[in-house]
Amino acid sequence: MAAVMVVMMYRGMLSSHWDHYSYTSGLRSGASPDAHHEHEHHHHENEDNHAPAVPERNPVITPRPEPHRHDEHDTIHAKNPPDRLPDGGGGGIPKSASVVHWRKQPEHFPVPTESIIPLPTDPPRQFPKIQHTFDPESPAAKEKREKRLAAVKAETERAWAGYRQYAWMHDELTPLTKRFRDPFCGWAATLVDSLDTLWIMGLKDEFDEAAKAVGDIDFTYTPQRRDIPVFETTIRYLGGLLAAYDVSGGRQGNHPVLLTKAVELAEILMGAFDTPNRMPILYYNWMPDYASQPHRAETASIAELASLSMEFTRLAQLTSENKYYDAVARITNALQDLQDRGTTIPGLFPEKLDLSGCNRTATAERARTLELSGEARLQSDAQSDDRKPPEGYKQQLAKKDLPLPGQPPASSENSAPYSVDGDETASWKCVEQGIEPEGYGYHQYSLGGSQDSAYEYFPKQDLILGGLEPKYRDLYINTVEAAKKWLLYRPMARDGRDVRFTGKVTTSPEGRPPQHAYEATHLACFVGGMFGLGGKMYERPDDVEMARKLADGCVWAYESTASGLMPEIATLVPCESMESCAFNETLWWDRLDSMAATRNRNIVDWEERQRKKKEEQKRREEEENENEKEALQLQEAEAGRRSADASLQGAAAAQVPIPRVPERPDPKPASHEEYVHDKIEAEGIPPGFASINDRRYILRPEAIESVWYMYRITGDPVWQEKGWRMFQAVLKATRTETGHSAVDGVLDPVPRKVDNMESFWLAETLKYYYLLYTTPDVISLDEWVLNTEAHPFRRPS
Repeated sequence: MAAVMVVMMYRGMLSSHWDHYSYTSGLRSGASPDAHHEHEHHHHENEDNHAPAVPERNPVITPRPEPHRHDEHDTIHAKNPPDRLPDGGGGGIPKSASVVHWRKQPEHFPVPTESIIPLPTDPPRQFPKIQHTFDPESPAAKEKREKRLAAVKAETERAWAGYRQYAWMHDELTPLTKRFRDPFCGWAATLVDSLDTLWIMGLKDEFDEAAKAVGDIDFTYTPQRRDIPVFETTIRYLGGLLAAYDVSGGRQGNHPVLLTKAVELAEILMGAFDTPNRMPILYYNWMPDYASQPHRAETASIAELASLSMEFTRLAQLTSENKYYDAVARITNALQDLQDRGTTIPGLFPEKLDLSGCNRTATAERARTLELSGEARLQSDAQSDDRKPPEGYKQQLAKKDLPLPGQPPASSENSAPYSVDGDETASWKCVEQGIEPEGYGYHQYSLGGSQDSAYEYFPKQDLILGGLEPKYRDLYINTVEAAKKWLLYRPMARDGRDVRFTGKVTTSPEGRPPQHAYEATHLACFVGGMFGLGGKMYERPDDVEMARKLADGCVWAYESTASGLMPEIATLVPCESMESCAFNETLWWDRLDSMAATRNRNIVDWEERQRKKKEEQKRREEEENENEKEALQLQEAEAGRRSADASLQGAAAAQVPIPRVPERPDPKPASHEEYVHDKIEAEGIPPGFASINDRRYILRPEAIESVWYMYRITGDPVWQEKGWRMFQAVLKATRTETGHSAVDGVLDPVPRKVDNMESFWLAETLKYYYLLYTTPDVISLDEWVLNTEAHPFRRPS
């Protein structure tokens, strides 16, 4: 009831808040105009920006170094959002433009009240116990565990202090230059993302200060970009606020502002779902001039589409507002419909999906048919009303044509777009369809980037709904069965270690066999935890064993490099058999050198050239010897003459050898064996790795995430030991004066720091390390379920 009151009170405040902020100066609460001008002037990292103002209790401020040029990999998350500028401020509104705030718009495609999909409210069904029942620990084991726990907490405090001092109320700290970046709308992403971490680690003063600052975030305005990245905003901001509300006591806690701000943000995000088929616009242009017009959804990745369910469902549970659940339930229904119709790999979804709901081919064909018909000509001559846009319709502008605030909209000669307001009689209404794969028959399937969290959310959404919606179980089990058949493989390890990774499969329309890529991506390291969680939930012990091999695969990748860190993306040499796999040095070297056959041919060609050169040299020497003989004979025949004829002298002179033209160097090319040996020595490529496509480590959490799940599920302390070695390697490579930095060159003993500290370092990576060494009752898997940003939501009981 209290949550409902919060929503009702918020509704009353929100309309006046939106009206007040529609075209105001854009100040944060309590900020002066001068302070706002200072913020506007200094919000880009590449500029000589000052550290933001923070509360009094600051660490000692050290001198700021000279400006640091961005590394080419500054934007280091899974996707680089569109309309971004290279400096990380991205697509921002020019400083000269009027400040415009988001305003709630009337819906063009509202869901009738009677059609809203209600949140399941029956008593939850009982899942099997997920977490291991731990025995009491010995004094020695407790001492070692608590020492490690304290070390993780100390590094968290270091990173938080750096953010608080140099990037307060901004998205990310740049830990080398001691500045900040704002890639996620400048709404204090690290602050919101870290809230539950602070609470879990007992940093209550820091939590209280940050929770209070949440009230000053203005989600109705951003100077950083024209669009809201809906996926990132949902998992980081909305998920962070809801989890912080849950862990701090919820209705019994002292931080109602967290739920209030979650509702405020959700109301803005709900505008992204206002499309004819209710599929979201995942890069949502929030500006009123654009948001006020009707639009269709576009192409998106399966991960962006299917990783909104947990957050909106939890919000619906806390507020008793079914509309939030309805928004994501329709996505799930559309995904189920696509599986029922079939994908080229049943059980899996292709990476890219067309969410428009519009069959453009059929629509174009219908338009051509109408144009050729006499009826269409008569309608055209008569200017038929049903060829006119519906009343109140405004011509949609493409994003690139959207006028800036204060500028008049550009005129357009284009015909009306597919995005319409739902008038059933409009002749330009498209032929409807469900979600469809994008890519003209070429479809990529994996559990890595752009696909990962979609599958992770199937079992987790089942948990958060208390098992009351069986389609999530079905979707997950179909995923696992398809992944085991098509994606999982065993890499060739020198020590014969029995581990697994997930690869990528590409299908084509010509009926050719699917193409396999044996990837090892850090993003996909979450799969071990997912297999373990699902295996316990659905009583599938073979999946738990597979989870062990998947989690250990990423540990092996960490242990294989000189720095002790797994690269962002690599390719491995697969075994022919899952059962046994002796290390084959010849096969490994062949995979390291795709030009082996060419190199061998080059050697043969070089040797043939050398043979011909020797023959040519021998011929020339013989010819020169013959010439010398003839000259000598000529000289002897004429030696008796006292005077020589000038022509004879010329003839004798003609026998002088002509100088040779120097030959071009033709060094022996490297053989396959020489090339591979030099490559391994120069690049430090570990045994079993075929290529390193991205040598960075960007403070990612996925590997330690699976290690934590395996420890909590099995109770085996070996996972704590594996995690500790990983933690030590991460600290050695990434630690800076003010926090921790992403690095490049993990094959080197000392990788190069690249001045980025994404919010998930505090939100996920350090949290998982900490939870690995807490007592098991802290965020128990039988009481909590974590979203893809490691934000824990309380399970229904």
